[in-house]
Amino acid sequence: MKAFITVIGHDTVGVVARVSGLCSELNINIEDVTQSILQGMFAMIMLVDITKCNVSHEELHQKMNALAAEMGMQINLTRQEVFDAMHTI
Repeated sequence: MKAFITVIGHDTVGVVARVSGLCSELNINIEDVTQSILQGMFAMIMLVDITKCNVSHEELHQKMNALAAEMGMQINLTRQEVFDAMHTI
């Protein structure tokens, strides 16, 4: 199952490392990533495969929220099927 992870907040050292480290810890494969710094704000979108994630969806969201709080950033995880359903005409 594919998902998107979005990260937004003030640019700081180690954002990519911390998010990708959590993905590695949870056995989430990063398939594609794009990032930009816009007037001091960091923005990143990752396409990930959560098929082999070693925690429940609920725990995955809890861990992402905890990391976001630690970093003072916003992190969202959206399963691709949810995203596709929102954009089906």
